[in-house]
Amino acid sequence: MVRWLARFGIALSFVAVGISHFTDPEVFVGIMPTYLPWHLELVYLSGIFEILGGLGLLFPVSRRFAAYGLLALLVAVYPANIHMLVNEVYLEGMRREPWLLWLRMPFQLVFAFAVGFAGDLWFRPSPSAKIPASPDSGSAGESGDKDQCMGKSKGEQGEAQSRST
Repeated sequence: MVRWLARFGIALSFVAVGISHFTDPEVFVGIMPTYLPWHLELVYLSGIFEILGGLGLLFPVSRRFAAYGLLALLVAVYPANIHMLVNEVYLEGMRREPWLLWLRMPFQLVFAFAVGFAGDLWFRPSPSAKIPASPDSGSAGESGDKDQCMGKSKGEQGEAQSRST
């Protein structure tokens, strides 16, 4: 449940911010480092990747790929965070407190960790970590086949079944 909530919240955040790259691009152009070319185009491109990555987190088939893509995007936009800090550039509506700019730096690492968690990149239960049932519990472990648990091969099981019918 926690992973699902994290996944949904992060996906929603990326989609919303990605959309804002198109509805209010000048905010993001304003935080672009001056040494990068094509500011508006890069804002639109990062908006597309944010929307696709956010949506991709919601579907099992694309979840891990989307998480890797979003992590790459967070690395790619990190220079904008550095630019904001060094030049004291504030987002529209942001309090003009330098400590908030400093706070953005480690927050990006926390956010990257959350993306990996939501994207099933780490802390996933291993499929091979299933605990087999004990022989006296009446359960035969993963396969559910009591003869298999008792040490009989599949061939021996088939022979025993055909004799009993």
